[in-house]
Amino acid sequence: MPKIKNKSEEQVVAEADVEDHRKDLGPFVVAAETTRMAMVFTDAKEATNPIVFANDSFLSLTGFDRAEILGQSFNSLLASRTDADVAAQVNAAFTSSPDTDPEVHCRRKDGTEFWASIFVSPVLDKNGELLQYFVSFVDLTKHKRAQSHSNMLINELNHRVKNTLATVQSIVWQALRKSTDAKVIGESIQARLSALSRSHDLLTREKWASAGLRDIVMDALEPFRVSDALADRLVIRGENIRLSPKVTLALGIAFNELATNAMKYGAFSQEAGSIEISWSVVPSLNGDRLTLNWKEQAGAPVSPPVRKGFGLQVIERGLAQELEGSVNLDFQPTGLIFTLEFTASRGALDG
Repeated sequence: MPKIKNKSEEQVVAEADVEDHRKDLGPFVVAAETTRMAMVFTDAKEATNPIVFANDSFLSLTGFDRAEILGQSFNSLLASRTDADVAAQVNAAFTSSPDTDPEVHCRRKDGTEFWASIFVSPVLDKNGELLQYFVSFVDLTKHKRAQSHSNMLINELNHRVKNTLATVQSIVWQALRKSTDAKVIGESIQARLSALSRSHDLLTREKWASAGLRDIVMDALEPFRVSDALADRLVIRGENIRLSPKVTLALGIAFNELATNAMKYGAFSQEAGSIEISWSVVPSLNGDRLTLNWKEQAGAPVSPPVRKGFGLQVIERGLAQELEGSVNLDFQPTGLIFTLEFTASRGALDG
């Protein structure tokens, strides 16, 4: 046979080989044509392994027309054609029997990419001579996406655990710093860990995506009987806007501190006392600002404390630092007024 110089003639000969195998291995070729698994044949006589057959499943997976893909080198399907490691893996799949099938990044006609595991098998003629390679593709895109999502969740969980442990460490350290009484220390730690736990439970119910501000308030204040005995003495105004997990945890502890203070010294320590909690989102040049107010009335007379305890420090310093906002505690004779402002775009969503 004279040496073939024209590429199209090479393609004709290779396709003729496929046709010969169609006759010799009829059921196998028919199966390759009709199976839902993406498959191609390549010409083993050429170093670049040009594609000489592609089934409909492969065309559907990649978006190529048959005329566009036939004659193209196998490596032209790879998204990382210049990656030496990938090229070595693919070459090993064609020339040897690797322990594992390569997982490669492939490209579609429209430029999008997908992950696939490729399985390469030699096709021999009647004399045992290597004629072609049979390559099947297992689409791993969903698997890789799930794997990536799983890794993201693990990283997020690790981040949350670290933040939670840091919060617990701060609670314990501050409790030990403020008192030497074991009972006082224990009660202080237990109360704050319970507040943290309630916020975690709320976020778990919401799949850790976000939580409504009204829900955060009610969950934090539930231990103080605001849903029954104190229901008529608590007013909440504001839409149930969604807040990020970080903001949820910070506010959960802050509301617990405010309610504890109100029960001991403020509005809830007197039968006539009441609390109004309200918030609004105000547009600004640097992003919407969420302004939240806690206003106590008709409680025990209050005045600025000479020395601020752990609870007030949590509210005034910790909350401002955690939310990168501003906190103001105004000790009016008629009751405490707490104001918080922070950039809503960091955590608040339309709800």
